[in-house]
Order: sequence, then C-alpha cells, then structure tokens
Amino acid sequence: MHLCIMEQLNFKPISLPIKNNENKKHIWDPFRKKWVLLTPEEWVRQHCLAFLVDEKVFPKTLINVEKQLIVDGVKKRYDIIVFSPQGKVLLLVECKAPNVIISQRTFDQIAQYNRAVQSHLLMVTNGINHYFCDMKQSDDHYHFIENLPSYKQLMG
Repeated sequence: MHLCIMEQLNFKPISLPIKNNENKKHIWDPFRKKWVLLTPEEWVRQHCLAFLVDEKVFPKTLINVEKQLIVDGVKKRYDIIVFSPQGKVLLLVECKAPNVIISQRTFDQIAQYNRAVQSHLLMVTNGINHYFCDMKQSDDHYHFIENLPSYKQLMG
C-alpha cells in the first residue's frame, strides 16, 4: 500500500491510501469502508468528500456515498448525499471525471435525481469546476450560488 497523487484538482490536496490489486489501483473509501477501483471520477469523489468534511464541516455520519435510488422507475446511483440529523436531504452531489465537461446534460442528470430525493442544495463538480445551486422546489429552476454553505450555516 502506498500514497499516490493523481491529477491535481481544484480542491485542497489530500493524500489517500492506494493499493494495487490485479494490476489495478484501488483507493480506500472511509465512507463505504472498503477499497474501490481508483478511477478519475473516484479521485474527484474522494476530494469532494474531504471538502465537505474538512472545509464545510459536514458530519461524516450524515454522508452517504454511491447508493441506489429509483428515478422514474429506473435504478440509478447517486454520488454523494448529505442528510440533516432529521433525515432530510440537505445536499445532492454529482461528481464527474476531470476530463468531463460540465454541461446541461450533467445538470439534467442531477435534476432528475433530485426529483427523487428533494434536496434544496446541489453540487456538480469535475474536480476542476464546481457549481452550487439552491433549488426552489416550487419552480424547479437552478439558482446558482457562489459557494456552498457550511453545515453550521445550514443548521442555523
């Protein structure tokens, strides 16, 4: 096992345990408590998780990673969801690989997922560019915001 740095992202640098298994790199995911294949998207996801916990101070216990949800009768997987202590979804995050351009299609994807989870905050990132939205469920429109509120700010 060793520490490895892949592509530099627009997050604070972090160092994560990496191991080779059958000529493929795997990274330890402390949220899922298992080794997962190290893909460019996973690299972004792990940096985003560190951002949420270390900079925005979201409790680890309120964060879910890569779980299934049903959207319009179809099984999908979200990247990251942060819950309130009462179980309400506070934040839905969609992570893409750094080489993936964030497009309208990306926003359509997270909006589709959000119809199932009803979060009022969305984050879309490819590790380079981060977009934050405050969704008003009544009008189903994106309201871009400059930065993501901290957990303390959200909890008032």
